[in-house]
Amino acid sequence: MVNPNIFRAYDIRGIYPEELNEEAAYLIGRAFVKFFKKPRLKIVVGRDNRLSSPALFKALTKGIIDQGADVINISLSTTPMHYFTVAHFKFDGGVMITASHNPPQYNGFKFVREKAIPISEKTGLKEIKKLTTRPGNIVKKDYNPRTGAPDSREALASRPPTRQGKIIHKEVLKKYIAFNLKDFNLKKIKLLKIVIDTANGVPGIVASEIFKKTNCQIYHLFAKLDGSFPNHLPSPHEEKNLKSLKKEVLRKKADLGIAFDGDGDRVIFVDEKGKMIPGDLITALLASLILKENPGEKVLCDVRSSNIVRDVVKEMGGIPVTGRIGHSFIKERMRRENIIFQGELNGHYYLRTYYFCEAPFFVIFKILEEISRNRKSISELVKPFQKYSHSGEINFKVKNKKKVFKTLEDKFRGGEILKIDGLRIDFPNWWFNVRPSHTEPLLRLVVEGRTKKLMEQKIKEIKSIIEN
Repeated sequence: MVNPNIFRAYDIRGIYPEELNEEAAYLIGRAFVKFFKKPRLKIVVGRDNRLSSPALFKALTKGIIDQGADVINISLSTTPMHYFTVAHFKFDGGVMITASHNPPQYNGFKFVREKAIPISEKTGLKEIKKLTTRPGNIVKKDYNPRTGAPDSREALASRPPTRQGKIIHKEVLKKYIAFNLKDFNLKKIKLLKIVIDTANGVPGIVASEIFKKTNCQIYHLFAKLDGSFPNHLPSPHEEKNLKSLKKEVLRKKADLGIAFDGDGDRVIFVDEKGKMIPGDLITALLASLILKENPGEKVLCDVRSSNIVRDVVKEMGGIPVTGRIGHSFIKERMRRENIIFQGELNGHYYLRTYYFCEAPFFVIFKILEEISRNRKSISELVKPFQKYSHSGEINFKVKNKKKVFKTLEDKFRGGEILKIDGLRIDFPNWWFNVRPSHTEPLLRLVVEGRTKKLMEQKIKEIKSIIEN
């Protein structure tokens, strides 16, 4: 029986093999093809380097081809490279096998349709879940790991397709790198010392090749692929996982440090002093550079991010738009309103010219270009944006989330209320946002004030309300 709890808001995710196993992967593969209701599909499948990814790949692709679709196998891939393949080569959809930044025992699937448009709970994941888990849609018995397929008594309730799909191997790394470098004159990027940390994850295969195209001196930490992530978890937005990177930046007297997460769709920066740079300051810097070349464009602002992002967008003649958190919501809004750029607090950066998908290397090379052009350090580039005191995300385990929201709204009713993602209330000198996590049983709080003292005072006040 497939565990229904592996189906999340944006993807499928669970512990292997207790929650997500080969039987589930096979049935999900068949259900994904059936969901499209189209013949002759070509589905791109990529995978990260987790220890369970090869087994899940084998089962998932068997399900896809048994249901009559062709698999475009791009093998080891980052998530942005997978999205690029689907959109750039005009395939029908794709499945990326990854659990992103989660610990090594986890794995999962991210789904997209044509143009790399995400399939979330609201746009098809519920239907895929129904096809996978309900009797009458798929009749299940035991998965046979020896043959790589379910027991012969097991089949989709509907008549199986007459056409068997096939697996087609496709090499995309070189074309993906060329796509990322098309906007940059690498000769204008000076000789910089850069430390990169790919946490033994699949981003290492892209980073090691793309930086060869530059004159920069690269120090690559944890480049060897190891899906057990022996050095630290591939979760760079948690500062504890940046210790080695910070230390090496200082030891090598590097110009900056760059850390990737497990599937390469987010990137975190460390300055030349060994300090982590908050994602919203990078967003403000990138927004200023992009709007300088594209005045009047809309920029989508993370509801958690510092007000400095909105300030910069307005100052540069752009139009700030505040939106929900989560890549499916972000990409849908960007497409609908033709928004040029968005940056999230946790290191995701989305660009219109990258098929409205994550563009970590565009952000990296834009920053390298600006350091070279201005002959300023990364800390000097972001210093003008350090106007407010921002708490970052503070997590709470809360049983009755609705009661917390109601209590906070009643307590701070005098402010400007926004409910697009949890609850955000703005006052002239400070604001806060509290929202439920879509991936963990947590409530997340962000507070920002004009001064550190005010921010700390408000954190203490809100914290007491939440905990009581």
